[in-house]
Amino acid sequence: MTTKDQDERSEQTLTNRQGHPIADNQNMRTVGNRGPATLENYHFIEKITHFDRERVPERVVHARGAGAHGYFEAYGTFGDEPISVYTRAKLFQEKGKRTPVFVRFSSVIHGGHSPETLRDPRGFATKFYTEDGNWDLVGNNLKIFFIRDAMKFPDMVHAFKPDPVTNIQDMERFFDFVSNTPEATHMITFLFSPWGIPANYRQMQGSGVNTYKWVNAEGKAVLVKYHWEPLQGIKNLTQEEAEQIQGKNFNHATQDLYEAIESGNYPEWELCVQMMEDGEHPELDFDPLDDTKLWDAEQFPMVPVGKMVLDQNPVNYFAEVEQAAFGTGVLVDGLDFSDDKMLQGRTLSYSDTQRYRVGSNYLQLPINAPKKTVATNQRDGQMAFFVDIAPGQNPHINYEPSSLNGLHEAEKSGEPHQPSYNASLKREKIDRTNDYRQAGDTFRKFEPWEREELIRNLGNELAGCNPVIQKAMIHHFTQADADYGRLVAEAIERRQAERKHNGTNAAQEGMEISGELGHKTDGY
Repeated sequence: MTTKDQDERSEQTLTNRQGHPIADNQNMRTVGNRGPATLENYHFIEKITHFDRERVPERVVHARGAGAHGYFEAYGTFGDEPISVYTRAKLFQEKGKRTPVFVRFSSVIHGGHSPETLRDPRGFATKFYTEDGNWDLVGNNLKIFFIRDAMKFPDMVHAFKPDPVTNIQDMERFFDFVSNTPEATHMITFLFSPWGIPANYRQMQGSGVNTYKWVNAEGKAVLVKYHWEPLQGIKNLTQEEAEQIQGKNFNHATQDLYEAIESGNYPEWELCVQMMEDGEHPELDFDPLDDTKLWDAEQFPMVPVGKMVLDQNPVNYFAEVEQAAFGTGVLVDGLDFSDDKMLQGRTLSYSDTQRYRVGSNYLQLPINAPKKTVATNQRDGQMAFFVDIAPGQNPHINYEPSSLNGLHEAEKSGEPHQPSYNASLKREKIDRTNDYRQAGDTFRKFEPWEREELIRNLGNELAGCNPVIQKAMIHHFTQADADYGRLVAEAIERRQAERKHNGTNAAQEGMEISGELGHKTDGY
């Protein structure tokens, strides 16, 4: 390598904003390779907090949204057992107990006025206004995600967003990232199938995606996943159906939700929970904290724990839907975090984004404020219009502890959950990645028409990509299922042949027109 080549290579080395060379841009620093993440993740924190501030004032992701108010009604049990066996969260304890909610549905990648027919995951974020404060269950319509480590989230979104030069979304950039991210194969299989375009919000599933924990009164925890199942049934669109709708109405999902509620046709979802014992589960061929994986519903059943009804439209879109602010770290007593690396990264990023996008006092806005007394000792900041103070509290005392009638710590509602660790800090992938098995299972479980739609969509988009990217994607699909890879390769070839044929016809037609014009020119 020449000195010039060495200099050019050195200039292309990835650094952080301080100029420090980054040797590992793939993994957060964690306790053991499974987590949890540690607060001194300087590169990740700098990367994600800068990413949070890339757009003003629109959300970086989930910009296009619709919302509604309603309530959640608890069933009070988990299967045949009282739900208190597993969690002490108050909103779940009593059969028939109702908790107010606000839900925001959204698309992920596209801008605030983009068509609601585009192929894109859909956000499904629910704010529960519980007696213990707010709980935000923030998820998507699909039960899995593209990546398993939050370090890669800014890169993923950059690849999926429009080109920074042309401002045009480019599927070659999309598949360039995906082809170098094997764990995305499963999500791609869902996204390019009909499941990638929900027909509307009322008939859309929701999922927390990440693994959380429930904690009971004794401090014992179990791992859980949350899923919303629409009682209206599930409906998705093929690419052709989506294009037909988009040609007439690019607000169809927002309109459908608003008009249904306005007419009294209130949409309902059942909240189902999957559960497994807290631990690493070496008997599984995947890590249960890996958000690119499904938990087998036969092995870990979907147990209904309550029902949600949306029965009130917003009075003002901006004040309620646009300023609604959610965060995966917003949990109430009896709910807890797992060591899921994506969950840990999202927990920092989401609330940090809200402070930047809406303001440091975003929780004073009515749509975000808990429906209970808030008393924090936090003061001031941009757009503060009241003080978080408790009845009878000495207004001079904004600190704790104090003997002068200030705030005091709450009494414990149960034993704390105290996970323990004995591992080194590492930057490593998890041990059981198994990036392809579930993608292959999903492909084989699709009905024939779903597989045909998946193959057609992938062939159409990959046909215009660099051959290196095509080869890598075919490799991933082949690893998942031999027929999957073969069919995608054939679809790419067909699509390329069609384009070549159409291009030849267009060129011939152009020559004929040019010839005719030439003769006319000669006649002058």
